[in-house]
Amino acid sequence: MFQADKTEELVDKATQLVEQAVKSGADRCDAVVVRGRSSSVSVRLGKVESTEASESDSFSLRVFVGNRVASVSANAGIDAVELADRAVAMARVSPEDPFATLADPENLAKSYDDLDLYDPTEIGSKELTDAALAMEEAALAVKGVTNSGGAGASAGLGGLVLVTSDGFAGSYIGTRFGRSVSVVAGEGTAMERDYEFDSRLYYADLDDVAEIGRSAGTRAVKRLNPSKAETGSGLTIVLDPRVARGFVSHLAGAINGAAVARKTSFLRDMMGKQVTKSGIRVTDDPQIIRGPASKPFDGEGVRGSRLDMVEDGILQNWFLSTGTARELGLKTNGRGVRGGSNVNPSSTNLALEPGDKSPADLIADIASGFYVTEVIGHGVNMITGEYSRGASGFWIENGETTHPVSEVTIASNLKDMFMNTTPANDIDRKFGTASPTLVVEGMTLAGK
Repeated sequence: MFQADKTEELVDKATQLVEQAVKSGADRCDAVVVRGRSSSVSVRLGKVESTEASESDSFSLRVFVGNRVASVSANAGIDAVELADRAVAMARVSPEDPFATLADPENLAKSYDDLDLYDPTEIGSKELTDAALAMEEAALAVKGVTNSGGAGASAGLGGLVLVTSDGFAGSYIGTRFGRSVSVVAGEGTAMERDYEFDSRLYYADLDDVAEIGRSAGTRAVKRLNPSKAETGSGLTIVLDPRVARGFVSHLAGAINGAAVARKTSFLRDMMGKQVTKSGIRVTDDPQIIRGPASKPFDGEGVRGSRLDMVEDGILQNWFLSTGTARELGLKTNGRGVRGGSNVNPSSTNLALEPGDKSPADLIADIASGFYVTEVIGHGVNMITGEYSRGASGFWIENGETTHPVSEVTIASNLKDMFMNTTPANDIDRKFGTASPTLVVEGMTLAGK
């Protein structure tokens, strides 16, 4: 069993590291313990292919000597004096970084809420195996499915302990359970693949294994006998929620303060300006109870609050950590994520909020278009916004989805795409980045 009650011991060890670093000559410092445990089982064609399990508590000490910073890491068997001396010695010979610093004391969380992120349910390898086998069996039972790409089930958790020399000490743990299955439909050169998955913080919230399996099989069969669409421009594209989440993640990358500071974002000059169609709202909230990406405090000890990143189409905020905010002349909004000596900003529970119409109602207004269920390739330039991805899905004709389509490319510029996007009302908030079905007008399709 994972030692959830070990947290107090880890806070004490982190506190000792911080105290020793100050004695060794650090002006300011913090210590982080990243906690992790995972177990998983994968199967294929009724047989177990692999089982994996791991558990670790990894320590990282970050010290500042003036504007010089260094970080050292170790496992649980650390020598506080040795680690602190080494970190301070490294910092003294490091180049100066005018933006690297701890969070200002007034920004540190004085208190934080229990966000109900930890499920104590213990899942053994037999339960994981049974779930994976049942998903695969349900998927293979779908008529037209001919082979399996495998199924898997997993259980794990991640936690954080943070202690700073400015008096902050906090910790949290969050669990994660997952199920997935991939299958193939058809024969020979006419085969098509698809998958289904689910991931939740609480085990009891997972979708039923048979439902996941049937969905994967049905999706694969629907893709059989695809054709290419005609090349054209000014086309209306509908993004399935799976694809839409990736589309929204491009927006998250473009409004990340680190990208803005590096001038690698196509929205770097757009604060306070319209970046999406009027009426669209994009939110980010780390404090959602049982939220898939919730955090009571960020990697610097700052308690983030709900933000409207885009309101009525107008860009309102960047994602900011302390160092990035300092570089931009702003104040952190509690979106810092630790990575060794670096803290970079990131989104939490990000959502492009839903519209008023159902996907069916939006599609009903499309005379000719393309419903995209999968994109491939890395054709997104975050500096210019140019977008070009391989795609597959289903053709839309007279308001209805018809035959499958594959081996085409959809292209535009993300600036134009965001300005021509209409959201449906079918958002699913079980993912860290959430989006409803999206209708994007005015795209180019390259086909036959």
